Amino acid sequence: MDISNEFFMNKALKEAKVAFEKGEVPVGAVIVRNNEIIASGHNKRETNKNAIFHAEVDAINNACNKLGGWRLWDCSLYVTLEPCPMCAGAIINAHIPNVYFGAYDSKNGSCGSITNLFELQYAFKPNCIGGILEDECSNLLKTFFKNLRNKN
Repeated sequence: MDISNEFFMNKALKEAKVAFEKGEVPVGAVIVRNNEIIASGHNKRETNKNAIFHAEVDAINNACNKLGGWRLWDCSLYVTLEPCPMCAGAIINAHIPNVYFGAYDSKNGSCGSITNLFELQYAFKPNCIGGILEDECSNLLKTFFKNLRNKN
């Protein structure tokens, strides 16, 4: 495994931990361009009371604002959980060529677990690699949901 993939996934994990501390499902994302993090994001659905505030959407929005455009074709996205259909669509629409994720999502994953939207006949097809720091990403999610169950 490429050391830089682990490095950037660790940065995404830091974002996921910010979400965890806020009581959000702990998913974090970073967008990298020329080996530099240009944007980050984490889940903010509870904070913003809005279903679309996933980590990927937050990071994509921040990257577009920073770069002044919606095409992120020279960027890579690192996210701690396999993207859902909405986020996979946002990735396709932003033309992000490379996506790296940590934990697989057997309930909503749209990059291989349930379906792979990146393999369909869209005009743009990102490359995708999953399982980067999978245990660390998965354990953070498991801890969050265990704590939530114990609280209730």
